[in-house]
Amino acid sequence: MRILSKLLPASKLKLVISSIGVMALVAFTTVVFYEMTKTEVVFADNGEEQTVQTHAETVEDLLKEVGITIGEYDALSHSMDAIIKDGMKIDYDKANKVILTIDGNKEEYYTLADSIEDFFQENNLTISTHDAVSHEKEAALKNGMEINVTKAFQVTINDGGKEKQVWATGGSIKQLLDNHNITYNADSNDKINVALDKKVQKDTTVNIVRVTKETVEETEAIPYETEKKKDSSLEKGKTRILSKGEEGELLKKFEVTKENGKEVGRKLLEKQVKSESKNRVVAVGTKEPKPNLTTLSSDSSGGGKTFYVTASAFTAKCSGCSGYTTTGLNLKANPNMKVIAVDPSVIPLGKRVWVEGYGEAIAGDTGGSIVGKRIDVHVATKSQAYSWGVRKVKIKILN
Repeated sequence: MRILSKLLPASKLKLVISSIGVMALVAFTTVVFYEMTKTEVVFADNGEEQTVQTHAETVEDLLKEVGITIGEYDALSHSMDAIIKDGMKIDYDKANKVILTIDGNKEEYYTLADSIEDFFQENNLTISTHDAVSHEKEAALKNGMEINVTKAFQVTINDGGKEKQVWATGGSIKQLLDNHNITYNADSNDKINVALDKKVQKDTTVNIVRVTKETVEETEAIPYETEKKKDSSLEKGKTRILSKGEEGELLKKFEVTKENGKEVGRKLLEKQVKSESKNRVVAVGTKEPKPNLTTLSSDSSGGGKTFYVTASAFTAKCSGCSGYTTTGLNLKANPNMKVIAVDPSVIPLGKRVWVEGYGEAIAGDTGGSIVGKRIDVHVATKSQAYSWGVRKVKIKILN
């Protein structure tokens, strides 16, 4: 003003000042009118609301005005060409970028989900309770978040013979056992088929053999022996028991090893005789019998009952044969003695008989299969028995 007052006369100065005032008023009025003609819009950016005064004609113009570029996966409540109206509320949600890695396979996602659980549901991703997830399912999603998932698989554990299927997502064998409350002590006698630090795989099978050791006591009988004493007052071939034998008792202590409850071995720790056995004493006759049947005559003379019988042959030289007949004759000591086995109800024991093809003999033995008109003739050897075979013969009981 001071400069103008120096350059212009007072009248003209007043005119200039007046013009400037008018222009300022016009400008102020224009600004006020411009502001008053703005449309009021509520704009929600990811849930955060703000009131915006705007002359934008469309939603697209408004977004440019507030500096927002809509991405491919972002959500907008109105179309870009929607006309701006007073009191309009526009919702805008920016999609978050998520990097999901499942069993080492990485993939990028863009999502509007609020939580990890919502994100899985939105993308139809099945995540079981057994799977290992790097974040809690209730955790809020953030842009650039990395989520790691390890899918669970089943592993077979045979613990002491009891087999079961359990879920695992990796880790070591020790961690697997700890997770399922299975105790294994490497310093114990128990056995395991895999190393505790080995990584769990899908085809892993864990076998634990539970080994126990215990001490047991058992008693055994000590068998008695038979002691023979010669007795000249007894006829040869006869015996008499002088004293019965008694078994002794032996105590044994064992260390018994069991695997999964079944015995797999035992070690003798000690043994102790609780009572000694007592021998069985038998008197064996040495007196020669009379008459000496080896000298019997082969003469078939003399009256007596005559009939036919079926005759087979036997020898005292067989496995398990004692050599003694029912009447006490020792056939092993007298292999050529003429003796037949008979049914005492047909031919009385002790009778002298004549057998066709065999000669004179004595009825001195019996047999389980010798019933009725059936006899067994004694011969010295097996070959003679085979040669005799089975035949029908005439027999005469001598007087």
